[in-house]
Amino acid sequence: MAALSRADVEHVAHLARLGLTEDELARLQTELNHILDQYAKLAELDTGSIPPTAQTIELENILRDDVPRPPIGSAEAMANAPEREDDLFVVPAILGG
Repeated sequence: MAALSRADVEHVAHLARLGLTEDELARLQTELNHILDQYAKLAELDTGSIPPTAQTIELENILRDDVPRPPIGSAEAMANAPEREDDLFVVPAILGG
């Protein structure tokens, strides 16, 4: 795999709208090339006998117990509304009108 040139790193930094100093560009070039070297080493591994997987660890949802409780009243719900009309929240229009 070809190494990233200084121009490559500058181009990517420009696309990402990153204002990097000369020292940061040099450090980033070194770090990105190191990452690419490590990837090249991983790409050499024979993975033919390993089945494809989308998840490397078992997924388990950690959910709290659903405990019913009384709903809040409209006065409490409306207490922090910046603007309201009767029992309704007033919000700015987002569509023409």
